[in-house]
Amino acid sequence: MFQKEVLVLKEVKEDIELGKTFYDSIEPGVGHYFASCILADLESLPFYSGVHKKIFGVYQALSKRFPFGIYYEIKNETIIVVAILNMRQNPESIHKRLTR
Repeated sequence: MFQKEVLVLKEVKEDIELGKTFYDSIEPGVGHYFASCILADLESLPFYSGVHKKIFGVYQALSKRFPFGIYYEIKNETIIVVAILNMRQNPESIHKRLTR
């Protein structure tokens, strides 16, 4: 079975680090759990990519454990993750991030 490649942009790594820092500030160690859960969500994208709803022109997969959206595009056989954002923010902030 052919599996799609997942490409994670540099900004996405920063998104994960911001989330990790936020959760560690609430309780040490939760940030590591957050990062692990997000990575597991990313690993599932080759199997489920394309089934998620589109928002602001990109697909939005919801994290299984945290209130974060994983935003991605599909180009040929590559899944390009463009952002991982906290869903508890103003939707306009999400829109600006995804349309720049």
